[in-house]
Parts: sequence; C-alpha cells; structure tokens
Amino acid sequence: MNEFTNPNLAPVYAEIFLLVAASAILLIDMFLPAAKRNLTYYLTLLTLGGCAIFSFADFNGGATVYTFSNMYVSDPMSNLLKLFTYLTVAMTLVYSRQYATERNMMSDNLGGEFYVLALFSMLGQMIMISGHSVLSIYLGLELMSLSLYALVALRRDHAVSTEAAMKYFILGALASGFLLYGISMVYGATGSLDLSEIARAAESGAASRTILVFGLVFIVAGLAFKLGAVPFHMWVPDVYQGSPTAVTLLLGGAPKLATFAIAIRLLSEGLGAMAFDWQQMLMVLAVMSLAIGNFTAIAQTNIKRMLAYSTIAQMGFVLLGLMSGVVGGDASNAASAYSAAMYYSITYVLTTVGTFGLIMMLARSGFEAEEINDFKGLGKRSPWFATVMMLMMFSLAGVPPAMGFMAKLTVLESVLSTGAIWLAVLAVLFSLIGAFYYLRVVKVMWFDEPTDVSVVQAPMDMRVVMSVNGIAVVALGVFAGPLLTVCTNAMITTLTS
Repeated sequence: MNEFTNPNLAPVYAEIFLLVAASAILLIDMFLPAAKRNLTYYLTLLTLGGCAIFSFADFNGGATVYTFSNMYVSDPMSNLLKLFTYLTVAMTLVYSRQYATERNMMSDNLGGEFYVLALFSMLGQMIMISGHSVLSIYLGLELMSLSLYALVALRRDHAVSTEAAMKYFILGALASGFLLYGISMVYGATGSLDLSEIARAAESGAASRTILVFGLVFIVAGLAFKLGAVPFHMWVPDVYQGSPTAVTLLLGGAPKLATFAIAIRLLSEGLGAMAFDWQQMLMVLAVMSLAIGNFTAIAQTNIKRMLAYSTIAQMGFVLLGLMSGVVGGDASNAASAYSAAMYYSITYVLTTVGTFGLIMMLARSGFEAEEINDFKGLGKRSPWFATVMMLMMFSLAGVPPAMGFMAKLTVLESVLSTGAIWLAVLAVLFSLIGAFYYLRVVKVMWFDEPTDVSVVQAPMDMRVVMSVNGIAVVALGVFAGPLLTVCTNAMITTLTS
C-alpha cells in the first residue's frame, strides 16, 4: 500500500498529541470561569511535557525515520531541536504568566488565547524542524507565522502593539512570498518538492543551474527575514519593541531554532550542491548583520530595541557557522560547522529567554520596564536577579565563563578551519564593539542609584525557573562538552542518513 495512505505515525506522535491537546485546551478554556483560568496554564505545561516524552523517546532511539512519502523526517537533529523548543516555550510561559494576567491580554483576565496560539505556533515550528519536503516546510512556516501575527496583535486596545502587528504581517507576507517564489523556481528546475530528489537533481546537473541560483536568491532572502539578518531586519526592532514583552519572547526564542532547522534542510540537505553560491550570500549577510546590529544597538536606550539589534548581530554568528560547512567542494567540516551553529542557536535562545524574563519580572501593572534606565540600582533592590541579568549580558557578549563564550569560540573555530582568518578577526572585532552595550546594562544595575526602590516581586515558579536559567548559563559554559557532543553527534547522524 502507498506510504502516504498508510503512513508510519510513530514519528509524528508528538505533533498529533500537541494538536489534540491544543484543541482540547481551547474547548476546556471556553467553559472555565475566570477564577479557574489557571487550569489552562497548567494544562499547557503538561502538554509540553507530554510532547517532550515522545520526542525524547525518538531522540534516544537515534534512528532516522521518513514517513508521509518522505515529506516528514524524524532524526536526531529534529528531535534535539524539538526538545529545546519545548523547554524554551515552557520557560516563556512561566515568565509570561503574571505579565499577561496584569495586562488583560486575554478575555476574562487569564483566557486561553495566548496559550493556545503559543501551542499552535510551536506546532508550526515542529513541522518546520521535521519537514523533508519544501511543501511541508512552507506549511509549517505559515502555521507558525499566522499564530505569531495574532499574538502580536493580542492587545487590541494597545495602539503600539497593533502597529507592530501590521508591520510584522505585511513584511512577513512579503518574506513568505520571497521564499515561496524561490521554492517554485527550484521545483521548476528539478521537478520535485522532495529534498532528496532536489539534491540528486542538483548534483547530477539535470537541473538548470541558472534557475536554481535564481531560486536560491529568493530562498536565502526568505530565511534571512525569519532570522532577522541584514538587510531583511527592518521588522525586528519595531516588532520587538511594539509587541507585549511576553509575545516578544515567543517571537525571539523558539522560532530561531525552527529557522535554523529549515536553513539546514533547504540549503545543506536540498541544495548542498549549490553550497558555493549560497555560502557567498550568507557571508555577506553575516558581515552586514554583525556590523549594523552591533553599531546600531549602541545608540538604543530602550532595552527591547537594543536586544532586537543584538539579535541581528547574534544571527550573524549563526550565519558564519552555516557558511563554514563546505570548503572548495569538501564537506568534511560540515558536521562540525553546522553543529557549532546549532549549539550557538540553542545557547542564544536560552539566554534570550532569561533576559526577557527578567524584563517581565521588573514590569508591573501600568509600568513596562523597557528602558535601560529602569534597571538602575537593581543590584541594591535584588542582588540575586541583578546577578542573573549580568550573567545573561555576559553570555550575549561572549564573556567567559558564560555559555555564549563557548558558542562564539566554536563558531570562530569553524570559520578558521575554512582559512577565512580575516572573517574570524572581523567577527571578533564586532563582538568587542557589541560588548559595550551589554556591559552598559551591567553598569546601570550595579553602579547607578535606583530610581525605584520597590521590592521586586514575582511568583515562586518564575523565581525558581529564573534562578535555574541563570545557573544554566554558567554551567553550560563551564561544562560545554556534553551539549556540544550531543549537537555534533546529532548533526553527523542527520547528515549521513
């Protein structure tokens, strides 16, 4: 019987469970009184835990399984990224709970729209991560994007959020059009939507190279938009600043892992034969992102806007890792370079989650802690959480022993292995420039007098997760070996299967 009519459902148990659970949570939430709406929050966290059980079982098995006529693949890379996606979304929801409640972002106080849209966005990310057909990848991308558009506009009475949602929707639709047009060109050249068939057609020379390069330009442009790389970064600072901070975290966290995954799927697995062409594009995007992201962040006084430009610069390092895999047609460095980029993406996301979580911790009803000056004297108000924020800033700046240092080091090693010493030197110089605006936040927290002397209050679950997050930033930097090894082994298995 055809594989599509009788597919192996075992690899997609996590997605099936998530879809059923999200739909059930939406229905249950409709009948809950406002006083019992906390149930929605706990059910969402239980759903994430259930997904993690399925994905961990697949990851522990270590096998690569294709299903739905090769439109979907379960391999170590996809399962590892999914596990960190669940962790990121769970932490985001813990950090966002009080913030969302105080701002009435959902109907009847703590309604389920925020949580359900977050779950459907994550479902799109899971499909993106495991997509082995350009069609399934695109469908996952659109499911994620549509959910995020709605989340940005969730505060209907907030003009700035509405403006951010319009900007994100219009520019996001344009980027999706770029990606879809590029996909259509690749389909026209190869006659297939399957990544393996596209790879075979590109390697054999059966497909028109001119058409493939033309399609590749649009695909890279679409990926650059989702990563927030220059010159497709225009939406990032406005949307990060305009969105409710809880939604900003949903935008800037887990989706970066999904975008990294589809970059590997489309560029390495599907168009690996065109590596020379797309590597040159990624190198230009990386250098521009490092330059414009770091220099522009220095001028920012709004911390969310500063972190937006920081994200642009951080994605420059991810692109450096992606462009270092193939040297002169030799792909022997691919697993090392791509695993370095994956490790960088994971460490960046974990650090970003903690950073925005602290912004939400300092915020309260009627007050958004969005200016750098709002962090003045935090070391006197709450020494422990000021220390956690300092560790986050050190990690983003690449200061040892935080995990951001090891992430930058592994990417730079991959760049040096290609012989592009000038590129590694340039990346280090831009990182030194970027350290200024991170250390400025540290200076404001510890050396400026507080303008607000109120006690920092937060729910116990938020305090515990925040503390663990801060400790993990150091622990994963000092003991980086295990996670690096897991990323490397996952990438080796994925690339050879």
